[in-house]
Parts: sequence; structure tokens; C-alpha cells
Amino acid sequence: MEDSTGNVGGAGLLSYMRTNSAQAVPENRRNSAPDRQGLLREFVDRLPLMPPVEMAAELERSGYKGQHRQKAALSLMAYRHIRRLKRLYVEGVPRETLPPKQNVLMAGPTGCGKTYLVELLFERLLGVPTIILDTTNFTERGYVGDDVSTILTRLIETARGNATLAACGVVCLDEFDKLASSSSNARFAGQGTTKDVSGYGVQRELLSLIDGSDVSVPMDYGFSGHGPRLQLSTRDIPFIACGAFSGLDLSLRQSSRRIGFGTQADCGHDPVALPEVALFQRYGFMPELIGRFTQTLCFSALDKETLGTILLDNVLPRFQNEFHAEGIELHVTDEARRHIIEQTASRGTGARGLQTEFVGIVEHAAYETFMRQRNVVLTITVQDDMLTCTTSRHTTGNRTASTWRIHHEKDKTTRRSAADGCQQ
Repeated sequence: MEDSTGNVGGAGLLSYMRTNSAQAVPENRRNSAPDRQGLLREFVDRLPLMPPVEMAAELERSGYKGQHRQKAALSLMAYRHIRRLKRLYVEGVPRETLPPKQNVLMAGPTGCGKTYLVELLFERLLGVPTIILDTTNFTERGYVGDDVSTILTRLIETARGNATLAACGVVCLDEFDKLASSSSNARFAGQGTTKDVSGYGVQRELLSLIDGSDVSVPMDYGFSGHGPRLQLSTRDIPFIACGAFSGLDLSLRQSSRRIGFGTQADCGHDPVALPEVALFQRYGFMPELIGRFTQTLCFSALDKETLGTILLDNVLPRFQNEFHAEGIELHVTDEARRHIIEQTASRGTGARGLQTEFVGIVEHAAYETFMRQRNVVLTITVQDDMLTCTTSRHTTGNRTASTWRIHHEKDKTTRRSAADGCQQ
């Protein structure tokens, strides 16, 4: 895949670091400002630039299904990020004449494709330094746990230790909703009486990091202030926060309840149209932190049609490849696919739930057949509202069917075998 300038997408950082290693720069000039600027200019110039529509289409071809509006919005954000970098470091456009970087907040149920979209778009397609971090590991500075500044330490490591290239990377903060503090507004009014080192404390330290500032980044993950440090600017590093935000819809419904004077009939406006910042503040976030995000994308749960496409195009081929390497042909009937989709949709586990449902039925058959039988056809179907595995073994000349029916129901597994001969 190439853009109009002939740049190849997806290879980005790794191929560039292999062909442009620091060994080519003399030791006494390796950290000089001109060399750093030249390295950054060359790297940014090689980044692929394609229309947002083509980015979204490439994501579809790469296996991302559903979430069309959200996919289009993040593709546009990615285009603006790459285009802004090229204007800054290749064309030399003054920074004050360009719009600032865009930070995005993505909310949606588990398994709807939030972090996978970030990984596929920025890391694989565009090839910029990208990290996806679990924010539950961070605590306020001075307490046991990872300091917020170590987010940039990991970004530099992703850029193979090159802080210059890390300055144009992307940071994804997964499980962002777990940073929510008390739902009481008293804390935000300065009346909190308890220390919240993993919630409110982390939110406060993220303010300047997300907004854009020069940060002294520790390079040893230690708690000492005397270790090696690097200066890194976050003015060109977009932050993407992802979280399920369970109960956010409940907060919205509670905010719309009115009694007595000021009901909908009296006030004349839609009470559900609550400002986003106020809604997230009710959930437990600082208004200043939510204000750092220029766009909020709401992801919906994947529908059954999308789940079926993911099962057929993404999940099933991987298992078929694994079984094929063992000399086994894996076949799933339409009834079995519908059963897996129904179970996944009812449990609300999203795309990752498809693999969970699939593993539950094939693991016993894999245990019985791997490295023991070859030229075997494994068929998954539905019998008595349960998934059933039927294994047929082929021999030379005649076809002998040796059938194992595995009824997978919670932790109970029963096996029944039968043998009968028939002409090929």
C-alpha cells in the first residue's frame, strides 16, 4: 500500500529504524539539535499520507468490522495528525498558524473495537510509535505504583529509545473510566477530605501531559529523582482515552429526572441534552481533564450481523489454519455460527466473546486429535441447543467415520463414539 508520494504504509517506524540507525551518526554529534531535527524531518517525510476515506477503507480490508462513523472520525483525526506533522517538520510551517493536536475520548462497551481500532490504524497502517496502556497501574507521584510520566518512558521504548521520534507518536489510555473518583461534586469544589492517589491524583497529573507540555521523562522506572531523564514535548502527541464507562447512561437518565417546578413542560428544553463535561463530572472526572479532549466518540455494542462477519472473516480462519497445520479440516455449520453469535450477543462480551465461545467447543476435540490423527474432518454443529463436534477420519480406500460428539454445556463434557463403514 502506497500513498501519492510513494511512501509505504505500515512499515513506518521499524523499517525506518533498520535503515537509518543511530550508527550512521558520529558519537559526538548523535544528540546534537541539527541531527535530531534532520532525523525527525526524514522520518515524518516517510510517513504515509492518504485521504481519510482510503484510511477507513484500508481498515475494513485489514479486518476491522462495524463502527463506521467512529472509524471515519478516527481516520480523519489520524489524517490531521500526519498532515500537521508534515507541515511542521517538512514544510516548516510556523506552529502558531496550525490548529493544536487533537485528543479523543472513546466510550463504549467491552469488545466493541476501541483499542483494536487504535492499534490497527496508528501502529500497523500508519507506522507511528504507538502505545496502549492500562491506566489502572498508575498512581499519584510519590506513591507505590507507576508514575504518570512513565507513560512517555514506554513511548520512547516503543520508538526504540529515540525520544525525537517518540515526540510524534500516539498514546492510548485504556481502561480510562477506572480513573473515576467519587461521584460527589464536593471533591471538585475543593472539599474532599480523603486522598485518592489512583483516581483524582492521576487525573490531576494527566492535565499538563495531555494538554501539551515539556516533560522530564525518567528512563529507569525508578522512584529516585536522580536517575537519567530526557526532555520530551507532548505538544505533538495525541492522547486517545478508551473506556467502557459502565453506568454512564444511568447518570444521564438520573440527570434528566425533574420534579416540581422546572420540569420539561415548564423549562421548555430537552433535559437529556446534558453538557458532556457535566455528565462526566457526575461520573467522577475532573471537568478540566475532560475539557482536554477535543472530541468524544461513543461506540455502540456490535450487532449480530457484525459479529457474524467478524466470526466468519477473522475468528474462524485462524482456528482453521491451526487445525489445518495438524492435518485436520475444520468445518462449522450455519446453525453453529448462529448459535455462537446468539450466545455472544446475549452475554454482551462483544468481538472477544466470539473466540471464548469457539474455544469452549473445539478445545476437547483438539486435545483428542492433535498429533494423534491426521486427515480428519472436524464438524461443529448444533444438537439439542448445544454445540456438538463430530470427527470423521479418512483412510485409504474406504472412508471410516469415527464420530465423537462433544456436548459443551458449562463445565460438563460427554463423549460418545461410533464407527461405521461406507464406500468413498
